[in-house]
Amino acid sequence: MKRTLTAVALLAAATAAQAQDKVTIEFAYPYSHLFDVTYEKILPKFKEQYPHIDVQMRAAYEGYEDGTNTILREAVSGNLPDVTMQGLNRQAILVEKGIAKSLEPFIAKEADFAKEGYHEAMLELGTFDSKVHGLPFSVSLPVGYYNMDLMKKAGITEYPKTWKDVVSACKTMRANGVSNPMFWGWNITGNWFLQAMMWSQNEPTVKGNKVNIDGDAGLTAFNTMHTLFRECEMKNLEWKEALSSFATGEIGMMFWSTSALGAVERAQGDFTLKTGPFPGIEGKPMGLPAGGNSAMLVSTSDDPKELEAAWLWLKFITSGEGAAEVARTTGYMPPNKAANEIILKDFYDQNPNKMTAVTQLPLLREWQAYPGDNGLAITQVIYDGIERIVVGDADDMEEFREELFEEVQELMPANGS
Repeated sequence: MKRTLTAVALLAAATAAQAQDKVTIEFAYPYSHLFDVTYEKILPKFKEQYPHIDVQMRAAYEGYEDGTNTILREAVSGNLPDVTMQGLNRQAILVEKGIAKSLEPFIAKEADFAKEGYHEAMLELGTFDSKVHGLPFSVSLPVGYYNMDLMKKAGITEYPKTWKDVVSACKTMRANGVSNPMFWGWNITGNWFLQAMMWSQNEPTVKGNKVNIDGDAGLTAFNTMHTLFRECEMKNLEWKEALSSFATGEIGMMFWSTSALGAVERAQGDFTLKTGPFPGIEGKPMGLPAGGNSAMLVSTSDDPKELEAAWLWLKFITSGEGAAEVARTTGYMPPNKAANEIILKDFYDQNPNKMTAVTQLPLLREWQAYPGDNGLAITQVIYDGIERIVVGDADDMEEFREELFEEVQELMPANGS
């Protein structure tokens, strides 16, 4: 009896100690329609490896701009999560304001961190002043989505290689009864497609503290947009509506991020879907902006156990099996060689639509942030400007470019010339 009581006492003590070791961390991420299914796959795997850590999900951000605005507000109110997912182009402001913590102290304790296989170019996207502040979770590039049934209905069997080819395909589809031949993702987050048009010409959208749209590259970008919108008679669809319309088979060609591929496939109607490389202005694009998001540590806790738990979660979702689920459930590419080359060894052979973006990786360029405190405001100004082209309120692109440049440059930090 004495042994039994002693055993019970020891078991109770161990259970109590285990309960005390339980750690809860909070996590926030954007785009629930893209990533909910991803985290549903990742969480059980993480829990199996770290049963003492409870990850509580906050309400998802609507998008990257909303995510950054939310974190900035929560930093003031003292209500930050432990880990946040932020757009690759929104990391800098959180570093500059001291909200995002350097990950270097945690990386230094990882004997095999380099072996996790992060792609150097992608890791650099979250590196500021030689210190890693964000680990890339998912990386995307713009691609073409094609409803091959509607394309074949119009006698089109090859992917368009240039935007002139796209316009020609639009006219051919319309002549063959396709009422909505194209959607081009002008309204995607962070003015991403403007940057795609600039990088296609090997020109950045931002040079120092100057917005680089006042030259020939900017005019070419806006003229190309104008031609696409007018000649294809593109409807001004809200982006979720556009993705839904394509998935149900109503749109012939859609130009969007590869990130939505998983969601489109899950909602896809009865048609053949193929993806193809992003067209260029005269030929193949010279560069394309890296989209996606990065995991950042923004915890205000001073509890070493909580910070360690947050790091374990952050590391898990960006490397190995965690990163592999990104590719399996979305159209994003894992920024991790271990996921791409080992875990996903046969994955892309079996999922050629998801391979398209991978083949474009040599074109990867920075998704630039607008410097200074007005970065989010500049994003909105450019968004509103491009919408004027879409709805027909702007036709003289040289005049439009000059007006937009002046409006944006006033919001840029001083000494931008």
